Amino acid sequence: MALEDSLSIDSYNTALCIIPPMHQWPPVDQLRSVYDPAYKKWPPHINLVYPFVSIQDLPRASELIISRFQEAGKIDEPHVRLDYAGYFINKKITFFMQDRDPVRSSKLTKLRDIILDSLQPRRRSEASQLHMTVGQNKEPSTPLSQYILEKVGLLPPLEWRADKLHILIRDRNKAYIDEGLPNQMKIWGEIDLKSLTLLRIPNPLGFYDDEGTAGSAGIEPEPDMTSECRPLNHLPYTFSHAEREWIPQQRILATEPAQSAPETLTVASYNVQAEFQYPPTRARYPIIVRNLLDESALADVLILQEVTDDFLSHLCKDKTIRKIYPFFSNGPPDQIDIEPLPYHTNIVVLSKWPFSWNLLSLPSSRRSSIIAQFSNIGTREGGVFLPMIISAVHLTSGLSDKSIEKKRQELTSILNYITKAYPWNPCILAGDFNITTSVYTVERAVKRKEISSSSGATLGELEAMFTQVGLVDTWTSACIQYGDSSELDRSRLDTEALGGERGATFDPTVNDLASNAVRSDFHRRPQRYDRILVRSKDFIVTGFNMFGQTMGSLDADFGNDTNSDGSDGQVSYGSDHWGIRCSVKVVTNAIADLLTVPIILPVQLDPAFSVLPHIGGLTACLSRQPEFPSEVDIAMRETALNLLREVILQGEDSRARGLPAFVIIPVGSYGLGVWTTSSDIDCLCIGPISSKTFFALAIQRLRKAASRGIKILRRVEAHSGVVLELKVGHIKVDLQYCSAISIAETWPKALSLPSTDPIFNLSPNVLAQLKPMRDLYHLLRTIPDLAAFRLAYLLIKYWAKRRGIYAAKFGYLGGIQIVILLSRICKLLSQDGRPMHAPTILTTFYSHYAGFNWKGDMVFDPFFHKELRYFRTSQEPMVVLGFYGPRLNTAQTASIPTVHTISNEFKRAKALLSRREMTWPQFLGEGTDPVEFLEAYQMYIKITAQFWGVSFAKGNAFVDWLESRCASLLADLSKQVPYMNPRIWPARFVRQSASGEDKEYEGHYLVGLETKNTQGQLLTKVEMGVALQNVLALTHKFEAQIRSDTKYFDPKSCWMGAEVVPRHNLGELRLDDRDWTEYTVEAQDDDLGDSEFWASVDTEESGEPRVKREETTRLLHRPAYEGKFRSASDVLNRLRWDQALDSSDYIVGYEDRFSGVMERSVDSWKSETTHEEFIPEHRIVYFKRKSDGIIVWDKEERRDEIFGSGVTSLGR
Repeated sequence: MALEDSLSIDSYNTALCIIPPMHQWPPVDQLRSVYDPAYKKWPPHINLVYPFVSIQDLPRASELIISRFQEAGKIDEPHVRLDYAGYFINKKITFFMQDRDPVRSSKLTKLRDIILDSLQPRRRSEASQLHMTVGQNKEPSTPLSQYILEKVGLLPPLEWRADKLHILIRDRNKAYIDEGLPNQMKIWGEIDLKSLTLLRIPNPLGFYDDEGTAGSAGIEPEPDMTSECRPLNHLPYTFSHAEREWIPQQRILATEPAQSAPETLTVASYNVQAEFQYPPTRARYPIIVRNLLDESALADVLILQEVTDDFLSHLCKDKTIRKIYPFFSNGPPDQIDIEPLPYHTNIVVLSKWPFSWNLLSLPSSRRSSIIAQFSNIGTREGGVFLPMIISAVHLTSGLSDKSIEKKRQELTSILNYITKAYPWNPCILAGDFNITTSVYTVERAVKRKEISSSSGATLGELEAMFTQVGLVDTWTSACIQYGDSSELDRSRLDTEALGGERGATFDPTVNDLASNAVRSDFHRRPQRYDRILVRSKDFIVTGFNMFGQTMGSLDADFGNDTNSDGSDGQVSYGSDHWGIRCSVKVVTNAIADLLTVPIILPVQLDPAFSVLPHIGGLTACLSRQPEFPSEVDIAMRETALNLLREVILQGEDSRARGLPAFVIIPVGSYGLGVWTTSSDIDCLCIGPISSKTFFALAIQRLRKAASRGIKILRRVEAHSGVVLELKVGHIKVDLQYCSAISIAETWPKALSLPSTDPIFNLSPNVLAQLKPMRDLYHLLRTIPDLAAFRLAYLLIKYWAKRRGIYAAKFGYLGGIQIVILLSRICKLLSQDGRPMHAPTILTTFYSHYAGFNWKGDMVFDPFFHKELRYFRTSQEPMVVLGFYGPRLNTAQTASIPTVHTISNEFKRAKALLSRREMTWPQFLGEGTDPVEFLEAYQMYIKITAQFWGVSFAKGNAFVDWLESRCASLLADLSKQVPYMNPRIWPARFVRQSASGEDKEYEGHYLVGLETKNTQGQLLTKVEMGVALQNVLALTHKFEAQIRSDTKYFDPKSCWMGAEVVPRHNLGELRLDDRDWTEYTVEAQDDDLGDSEFWASVDTEESGEPRVKREETTRLLHRPAYEGKFRSASDVLNRLRWDQALDSSDYIVGYEDRFSGVMERSVDSWKSETTHEEFIPEHRIVYFKRKSDGIIVWDKEERRDEIFGSGVTSLGR
């Protein structure tokens, strides 16, 4: 061939190459799809000549090549074996496979030389070795490059005999170019090396034109029963004991239920946290395997994320893992005939049951979802068996606009595929969704402009996508129904928690591996990244738990350094994520019929408008409230509670001595975390001893701690037992005790036991004492988002206080009623998979109860009271059911008027929140609600209370008693004049001129009366006259009842009156702002027990054996006179009620076993045995006048200067 006939070899639009058989492509293409930008533009190939000749010279070049082959005689078909991984660097690093056998390589090089010589005589090939490119990376010196090279090295050898040379052309004709794949290389022709002929392709043929299998992204198969039942393309690997290696499952199982198909199923998911350094440290591997083998992690199907080639190879070697899970979606990459995993971090499915699977490629990222089909687990629909489908998920991580959009695209792709390909199959989604759930994190990211507000909204839309396709979050469902105990030990109130952090599987506040993985402070919040979701129509959630939450020793044999003595130097969690596991029951037709019963009174979501949805506005509004706790308030209460525990328990290790331990539990608002600065701390102590013994010990220890700031204010005889009112520092604490040895012995396990457990076969009195604790822990375990609940509760409480409907003793709402009303909304919203942010909870709360039928319906938790057996009586205008017995209705003090008022306030609140420009401060108002009440009615009942000549402590007792009687007046009014809808404001009013320096007191309770009839029209004069007569009769009756009670009402020192007055005659009034807690008198020793009791307790505490007392004759010194002697009770009554005597000038002397004779004022002494401050009067030894120090009554000497009885009468 003459030089002038040579062809130019400089066109990048053509190529001459060798292409392996298509059945050998999958392992290589699996890596190329991730790491090779030329994937789908080029097939797997070895370039012989590239660049090649121009397109117009292809016919001529083909002729020259074939002619040269013919001249050379017989051309041996090259034997190609690619079994070695290599790389070269030219700005970026390129990874390839090549033949490391020099003989075979030289033959391939010789073939290329012949080709080049045919095109350009005497031209020889370059020194570079022929290879097949597998991937590229822009940064050569990174650990990722090392991992890619390792992956290429793990590919099974590609071996074939090359019988054809392929001529490729870069097809620029849009008619033949696939959309999204510009400049795709297609087949122009083939040179057969055996026949030395050219096969010309009329139209360029692509290599991936038929790419439309279930493994592709964006496919939309027609939903027919065939596609829903057909097995998928890939089969799992299983370990062959005979061959001692992993082999693919040998056959595709028919899609029929197995004889022993499970009716229940457990699915677990665990992100094992991949190693990104090279070489990988394997120190955590044993901890991860131990976590997987823990009883809490064992499942029927286990889905792992962030699995690397190295970890999978390690896992496949574990015999116990292989025994529990015989089927692996992928085999060990270090086995020579098994390809590596496609990505550095991968999803792997392990199962007890055989399955088939496909890899669903996801858009906009190097990620895929495994779609697994279980041929012998499923349901029947129309006589057709529908196998269960599990989609194993690992979405893009990160919190940025770009990553959030990627998550949206990936999730959309997965949900679209499942709903269209498997619309009727029972489906499960499980894995690491990487959706940021912490409201605090999202709000801070938006505020710092790390993400846009629209991206923040997208995160909420991702949550809604699950609901739209009928998926239920198994953690939420299990939490609502069975409870989640993961946060019961978090006693400190987290002021930064705004919601979305409960059930977190990624917790930088606990897990150091998670903490090391985040980059800024506001990212260091708990996130619930990992989830298992099921189709609600196909599965019933029966349980949920986490695992991997215990630390283990890092194994030095797997790469961790050891101490000089050879011991392991560190402990660690297995991963930066916790593992999760759920158990479900497959729904059969019979069960499905039961599930069709609707939940009683479902809740309709009412989204917030305008600025209301922004959590920042809500938290700012709450923080401005004077009762909102600060960090100082939180610390003060923590200190007070710790001090109380220290003083009561005194560091005793009862369990170490074989005795049941005492536990002190904060209950009420503090235990639930919804307290305000005006709230007390309610504490319940549970122990094995009797109440009397406990309080004797407790009082003794509290008295000794007086120097540490502890005071005993009084002892209260409540319906459920004795309560000690204490002051610990500046914090008021109510301490109650329950003697329940079975609970103390099993604490804290008792918290998780069902109410039917024999441990709760206790007396009604003990159950009543345990009720606050049991209700509290049920709420803590079952409210799906405690932080959002707490924010919503606080706003509702502030609103109710300002609107005058927060006062349970008047029949309005109390804390427990708000908790039950609100928790029900939270649970029903979460059960439906709807957003649980505090603003949405609030708007839904007010909307729901604004339309609630209080007269006909009851408020209760349908997840707790699944079979409600409560029968409402006609005497209950409102029913708000608690949880545990013995008393269920928490609203027994409610009356028809108070329920009417509450209902109207809910309607008013809904109307306000419906306004487009409403803000939370505007909703709460400016504190002018009492003024609004004073102007709201034309007519009022004015109840006036006055006292004089007595201490404010004594006077306040009278006013408190009067206040407790006002509810009965409302009940009577509702019977006689129901159309007047009486409304009492639950606070006292005083004159504008009243001062805290006043020695006398006058306060007023006001009841507003509507002047409309039942049709809402103004009353006529006749109707008004009749109504006033009825009201006046009731007020006179009420006056008579109060004044006739000689126990509390003394006309010499107090007065009360009730009258009907028009608005203009009310006078100038304001709310009483006096701090009445200042008038609480500290309890003295004798308030709390007699000497005989203390002596017996002292004997028990000192460890002395208890002996039966023998009757002994005591010789007492008696005065000569033993005639009539007035009792201490008579003296007390005379001092209290005789206007000629000033009770504040007298002191009671009494005997205390520990301190001798003690004194306290007469005004602070309570004589009524039913009163919470009752004092046993037999402890009194004398009365003394303070002004001159003279003892006016002496028990031992029987001298009485008050009445002149006893020896005093002898002188007369």
